[in-house]
Amino acid sequence: MSSVRVSRHARIRMMAAVATVCALSAAPLAPGAAAVGTSAYTETYRPQFHFTPQKNWMNDPNGLVYYQGEYHLFYQYNPNGNSWGDMSWGHAVSKDLVHWEELPLALSHDDEEMVFSGSAVVDWNNTTGFGTQKNPPMVAIYTSAYNNGGKQAQSLAYSTDRGRTWTKYQGNPVIDIGSTNFRDPKVQWYAPTKSWLMTVSLSAEHKVQFYSSKNLKDWQLQSEFGPAGATGGVWECPDLFPLAVDGDNKKIKWVLVVNINPGGIAGGSAAQYFVGDFDGKKFTPEDQGTYTPPTGNVVQDFEGDGFGGWTATGTAFGQGPATGAVDGQGTVSGFDGKGLANSFHGGDGSTGLLTSPAFTVDSPYLNFKIGGGRHPHEAGTVLDSTPPEGTVLADFEGGTYGGWTASGGAFGTAPAGGTLPGQQQVAGYLGSGLVNTFQNGDATTGTLTSPEFTVDKKYVNFLIGGGNHPADAPSPTAVELLVDGQVVRSATGKDTEALNWASWDVGDLAGKKARIRIVDDNTGGWGHLNVDHIVLSDTQAQRVSQETSVNLIVDGKVVRSATGADSEALDWASFDMRPYQGKEARIQLVDKNTAGWGHVMADRFTSADEPAQSAVQRADWADYGKDYYAAVSWENAPGGKRYMIGWMNNWDYGGSIPTSPWRGAQSIPREMALRTVDGRIRLTSKPVGSLRSLRHKSPATASGVTVKSTSQRLTDAGIKGKALDIEATFSLEDADRFGLKVRTGAGGEETVIGYDTTTQELYVDRTRSGAGGFNSTFPGVQTAPLKAKNGKVELRILVDWSSVEVFGGDGEAVITDQIFPDPASTGVEVFAEGGAATLDQLRAWQLKSIWR
Repeated sequence: MSSVRVSRHARIRMMAAVATVCALSAAPLAPGAAAVGTSAYTETYRPQFHFTPQKNWMNDPNGLVYYQGEYHLFYQYNPNGNSWGDMSWGHAVSKDLVHWEELPLALSHDDEEMVFSGSAVVDWNNTTGFGTQKNPPMVAIYTSAYNNGGKQAQSLAYSTDRGRTWTKYQGNPVIDIGSTNFRDPKVQWYAPTKSWLMTVSLSAEHKVQFYSSKNLKDWQLQSEFGPAGATGGVWECPDLFPLAVDGDNKKIKWVLVVNINPGGIAGGSAAQYFVGDFDGKKFTPEDQGTYTPPTGNVVQDFEGDGFGGWTATGTAFGQGPATGAVDGQGTVSGFDGKGLANSFHGGDGSTGLLTSPAFTVDSPYLNFKIGGGRHPHEAGTVLDSTPPEGTVLADFEGGTYGGWTASGGAFGTAPAGGTLPGQQQVAGYLGSGLVNTFQNGDATTGTLTSPEFTVDKKYVNFLIGGGNHPADAPSPTAVELLVDGQVVRSATGKDTEALNWASWDVGDLAGKKARIRIVDDNTGGWGHLNVDHIVLSDTQAQRVSQETSVNLIVDGKVVRSATGADSEALDWASFDMRPYQGKEARIQLVDKNTAGWGHVMADRFTSADEPAQSAVQRADWADYGKDYYAAVSWENAPGGKRYMIGWMNNWDYGGSIPTSPWRGAQSIPREMALRTVDGRIRLTSKPVGSLRSLRHKSPATASGVTVKSTSQRLTDAGIKGKALDIEATFSLEDADRFGLKVRTGAGGEETVIGYDTTTQELYVDRTRSGAGGFNSTFPGVQTAPLKAKNGKVELRILVDWSSVEVFGGDGEAVITDQIFPDPASTGVEVFAEGGAATLDQLRAWQLKSIWR
């Protein structure tokens, strides 16, 4: 993890930049039931059977507890807007974990603190003295995120009226270790010692601590766990609970859930877990043994004095292999032998390429070690950063705005010279000046308007970074083109401090008088904009690569790519070379990034018959999708059940998803179990049983449908819709891939839910799932290991207006992904590729809305 990410909590705007705090929030409302019946809950992407607040920002679930017939769902909420900020606890209750009533705000931020994530318990024995024996208090244990200095400590609040009103404890905080990365307490009653047990995260250290208390006020540290498993990002929102293995109550194991961001299995945010034993003080994980990668033919190990036949350009890779860390770099580990490729020569400000000779692909896999920055390759970008030629309208050099007119405080008195105080490192601008509206943080607003000019070329090109708040949003951060006083073109940032090219085709405006206006009207997360080098040109600017990656190039195109995890520790990665057998290829190491973690490292390229696995791939995951994070479970659930829920979003793009007036949804609650799968104990999940109450009585069905290298619509059987519960069983034949396509329709939209017989993986492909251009990491394919049983694959698929949740097998493979298709895309198809497969049986239920 970079120091930039660690230190982000020092400022209120931190979350927007990296968005990893497990404790965040949305707004005080009248009870949700009263609001239903209006246009609310029918917006284009509004989930119909997943919980969302009526309006405003929501993230992590908090305070999950069952009391007097109600399941309580508290959650990180911003009472004042649709982006992260002013973190507080929103509140909803349910009698069945399906139908929810939104209640007024529970715990509010104030001038001293934001209320980050935590848990809630019923203090049955009134150990705190906050209630009585007859009326035991409900106690919330949350992280106080102090506005002054960013310290995080654990605090209490209590309620004696079933969670409807709350009082913060006057003795807060109850645990304070002076850390800015100490958060997300999960508390439970531990009966063997008749005491309270707290599981809490030292997020930046990749550790979980266990504390014990008799009264929830006085705590003693018992032990620590970690680092272990995946450590590519901060550890947050831990949870610890016991489960019977294979239903045998005589065989109990403990599950420690540790959410991580970034560094998840699908990129960005994810929920990993460990299975082991807990003795009241210490958690001991199951022994996973040591990892030995597949053997093969080493094609480059960087052990010589030079790069051999590999060609270096630029300065980043130096004159030859490094022997570890270079000047100014932290300790480098994980490489083999004495040498590696390291692009930190000259620091993160240097760039360059390292390219192998051409070779013929003759092995199934190329395995290698990689480390450094997490800046993925973006399709369509170019390596040449030369700006387009033309008429420069503004380059913001020379220390003034020239004839441009500023209003408000966001633009200061002159262009910025780069990164401003409290801001992550700004990169990608030209020269020494740029527009940067992070003056005094995100709190400032204003406009900057150009003199009038004549549109006499085909394109307006400019560099842009900063917040993703489009011109038509309530509080935009946007660059606008004005003709006759009207906005005719606009662009916004992508929630990154790295500027990149944007371009407007203005050929239809030739001869018109125009102005450019830069608008910052946003005071929330990412409430600022970076702009530079505005040029009228007959050439359209192309986005420039800002990657730190290892790429496989075939026929001049990047066909495989891997990047680091913001870590100086190298780990294994693998390229599947099978589609390119016999073709000519090159390996290229690319460092085109000059911001934080702007370097890449690589070692030991090896041709092999089997893929190597990284620590992330070897870790255990509660969900393999992009959109399941901050997963925690309910305490006191009836019948000893263990239900878990997660925030259905990802910090890579969470603040940019195209929803309004709310932003953020929770997953469907899931019943958790431990099962032995392929000789290992795995955490499995299935949708809560009460979800079936939403099914319309009669399902649409299909059976005995064989498809061969084609897709077949199922709409003739009445199988279509935007909110569906699908159960399907397939028989394997000779197809390479098969499955279902849902939300098919407008413009070729489809979300592909398939099974790959060659890799034995379940997958979800959302590259054509509708709106996804708000972030380059959104489109993609997520995979989960899943072995067929007796030649069959069973799937349970929940389709909502803006998500799919796929449960494979007995729930050992789960993928949760948001999608944003056109409302007209309602089709369902069965498909097979590279052969035949048979859909033995499918039942699809239309699901009723929980809001009406």
